[in-house]
This record gives sequence, structure tokens and C-alpha cells, in this order.
Amino acid sequence: MRPKHIEDYLANLHRGCWFEWTDPTNKIYANLKLTDKIWDNTYTGTIHEEGMIDNPHSLPTEKECTDGLTQMQTDFDNAKTKKETDKANAITKLKGLGLTEDEAKAYIGDNA
Repeated sequence: MRPKHIEDYLANLHRGCWFEWTDPTNKIYANLKLTDKIWDNTYTGTIHEEGMIDNPHSLPTEKECTDGLTQMQTDFDNAKTKKETDKANAITKLKGLGLTEDEAKAYIGDNA
């Protein structure tokens, strides 16, 4: 799925729940904040509270968020275009070997 929101970018920066929204119904940069604690992935005990540590992360700037989202969208679009181009090239090459277009598409599959 194509990234649509800065939340998509933020979720890819760090593991776990390291940020939250002060107003979950209005997810804008102004409502973004760090969580106080995050889960320590190295914790091996059984008491949940002991596995929580102070959040070591800092919030990216709004520009970093919008630029990061734009880059994710560009990467997604480029990957989609490449897949479509590769599929078209494969069909052309298979047709060059004597297969009909329907046979080439059947061989590659609709989701290839």
C-alpha cells in the first residue's frame, strides 16, 4: 500500500510504540509527541513494567517527516513502475520466442 501519511514514515523510523498523538482523531505534526517509555527489546524477564525504558528517541522535524513521506511515496511509485515495466519486457521477450500474448501472460501470471 502506498504511504499516505507522516505516520507511515514515523512507524518506519524506529521499532515499537515510540510516538503517539495528543489527539488521535487529528493526526497532524502539531499533535505528535514522544511516548515516555518504550519496550526494551533486550529484556528477558517476565514483569512487564521492568521491560520498559525511557524513550531514547527524539522527534524528527516536520520537514523531515514530510520529506521522508515524499521519499517513501517516490520509492513505492518507482518500484511499482519497475514491476510493470519488467512484466511488459518479459511478455515481449516471451512473444519473441513464439508464445502468443495470452500464453505469455498465462506463463507470467497476473500478479507477477
